Amino acid sequence: MKSLKFIQIGLLILFANCSVISQNKSIKNTKPNIILVMTDDQGMGDLACMGNQVLKTPNIDAFYEKSTRFTDFQVSPTCAPTRAAIMSGNRPFEVGVTHTILQRERMSQEVFTMPQALQSAGYKTGLFGKWHLGDEEEYLPTNRGFDEVLMHGGGGIGQTRYGDFPANAENLYFDNVLLHNDTIVKTKGFCTDVFFDAALAWIKEKNDSDEPYFAYVALNAPHAPLVAPEKYKKRFLDLGYDKGTAGRYGMIENIDDNFGAMMQKLESWNALENTLVIFMTDNGATHLKGSLNGKKVSHFNANLRGGKNSPFEGGTHVPAFWYWKGKLGTGVDIDKLVSHIDLYKTFSEIAGVTLPKKMQELSGRSLVPLLKNPNAEWSDRELFVHCGRWKDGQREESKFAKSAVRTQQWRFDNNKELFDISVDPSEKNNVAAEHPEVIAELQKSFDQWWEYAKPLMVNEGLPKVAPEDQPFAKRYNKQLKEFGIPEWAPKKVE
Repeated sequence: MKSLKFIQIGLLILFANCSVISQNKSIKNTKPNIILVMTDDQGMGDLACMGNQVLKTPNIDAFYEKSTRFTDFQVSPTCAPTRAAIMSGNRPFEVGVTHTILQRERMSQEVFTMPQALQSAGYKTGLFGKWHLGDEEEYLPTNRGFDEVLMHGGGGIGQTRYGDFPANAENLYFDNVLLHNDTIVKTKGFCTDVFFDAALAWIKEKNDSDEPYFAYVALNAPHAPLVAPEKYKKRFLDLGYDKGTAGRYGMIENIDDNFGAMMQKLESWNALENTLVIFMTDNGATHLKGSLNGKKVSHFNANLRGGKNSPFEGGTHVPAFWYWKGKLGTGVDIDKLVSHIDLYKTFSEIAGVTLPKKMQELSGRSLVPLLKNPNAEWSDRELFVHCGRWKDGQREESKFAKSAVRTQQWRFDNNKELFDISVDPSEKNNVAAEHPEVIAELQKSFDQWWEYAKPLMVNEGLPKVAPEDQPFAKRYNKQLKEFGIPEWAPKKVE
């Protein structure tokens, strides 16, 4: 009996070791499918698993529990810059993106994009939702590396003044007009549902044909206007919250339901063993204040300072949950300082991409060493943050306005405040007076980066474009006159 017990213990140890080995196999050149789900203006505190006690997000919470989590994942403070960083592997100012409007959201034509890199390795690529890197023909995702596209215009549905389709001014977030590849179409239903349904239909098609794919599900929710289906708003209105809070939180719970449905489909298709699924957000939260039963309240923000369009942790520190069944660790936290500029190199390495010799120099790092071993050596780094958005001709005067430098330990805000993030993630104790040598070093680095980036800001000083002259407005009116706007819906998937 004793020998049998030893055998059983030995087998348990063997199985446990096999499990560890299976999660630490090399993931280089393995060509998994990649699904990147990125929400818009959802902050670090906008999930129950991050501590929000009002929201119910059971599906993303369950995903969080089994994921590898980057606990210090940094992005840009606003929408288009984060998207530029992901698509280019560069800091956004270095590819011309210094704003979200006024033609300053257009990503430089010199960029060899991440989806183009994946295409070169045999991947099919799809975008569903928000592009926000230029709406002129040469800037559209179909010309920047995407095979399949379903997108709205400009920075948000209904932002007709800045580039969305004119018809969307009257049907915010429901029954929207969108661009499907080369044709403007009329869809039916709530926008988030449509984008997820379209992504799933395309993913199923690629899954069945056994083609590796990259699906970029870039939702416009919960970006304002704060609109959600009635059934998602009801719980919050019944609790006594204001309409804005009910709409925003309703959008987040709708995202959670859609995300859960996607994960169930992937599991039923036996796709998870060969699919890397990532959930993240593009910047910090909005609508951080509201009312409850007529009294003003502040919404949970994970105890971070600031939100969207701020240079503080609340503007740039976002959730980043990575799941790849059997390949990545379950419930593992990685506390190293990482960034959106790191996705390009990471995806290229796991997809087996051979990058061309002539292309932009990538600013990021590959996260593969950390995904393999969370305790891998990871040298300190400096990440530069700037909200941009300066008025025309006032770039130099705005050099330090809403700016920051982050290292693993420090955050230097607005060229004057210094915080030790390792012990003060809420940025409550300014220690600038105690560490002049740290400030001097970070100022020097920021100055060098600023001078390097200035000639790369290729969209500065461009003229304003009238709403009727926006690319999608002209395209919409032309198609409407020639053959109308056809109805379109994604295929139903089983």
